[in-house]
This record gives sequence, C-alpha cells and structure tokens, in this order.
Amino acid sequence: MNLDDIDRRILTALQRNGRISNSDLSEKVHLSASACHRRVQRLETDGYIRDYVALLNPRKMGVPTTVFVEITLQGQADEVLDAFEKAVARIPDVLECHLMAGAADYLLKVVAENTEDFARIHRQHLARLPGVGQMQSSFALRTVCNTTALPVG
Repeated sequence: MNLDDIDRRILTALQRNGRISNSDLSEKVHLSASACHRRVQRLETDGYIRDYVALLNPRKMGVPTTVFVEITLQGQADEVLDAFEKAVARIPDVLECHLMAGAADYLLKVVAENTEDFARIHRQHLARLPGVGQMQSSFALRTVCNTTALPVG
C-alpha cells in the first residue's frame, strides 16, 4: 500500500500525540471521523502503526545515565550470534541492541542510575554475555536530540 498525503498527516499527528481522540485527529487531517477511523485501522492492520506506548522520563524513573556499549564477539557463527542475541534481550537495562557493520559487532544502549549502577549491570549481565571478545563503553554526557518519530515524507 502506498501512503497518500492524508495517511502521512495521520501518522505525523499520531507520532506527536498517540492519545489524540479520533474526533480531534479527524479535524486535524480534514476528514470525517468515520473516514479517519477507517484509515487509522487500515494503517494499524497494514503494520504502519506498530504500537501505542507511553514514553517515560528516564530521570523521573531513576535511570538518567545512558551508556553506549560496543561489543565485538569472538566469532561470527550463527550459533554465537543467536546465543548472544537471546541473552542480551533478557537484560532489562538494555534498551536497544543493534547488529552493526564496522569495527564492533553490536551496539547496545543501556540505561543506569549512575556509574556505580552501570558497574553493577556490567558485572552481573554484560560481562556474562556469551561469545564476547571485547567490550567498550561510552557514557553520554548530554542528549542533544532524542525522538521516536520517524520521518513520514
């Protein structure tokens, strides 16, 4: 399915406010409420809209420290990659894990209370991940930009 201008306006509005009422959304994109509802349902069914979530404030949740961890594995066999990915997915402090091209095999985004808490996460979880050959951690000093909104064209 190709997205038209109305679909794009709906997606943009929902990315800004996932709790917007159908009535307000329909007004914003200049559609009737029923036509807007059908479009949103179609965008959900077709997988353009994956989920509706609440984005929590890391400071209020007590995890203001962000650490990016580059991991290089000892090998590239499928079973090594699979074991690592299954294990890393079970660590609650890891928000993101990306398989990379380049010097490191994986890049993790980890949240922690502070450096001591990250040391605990490292000891209890990261250092025990299977197949790890090398690990390098970088602490974010400040978040310059942060969004979950994808460009919709």
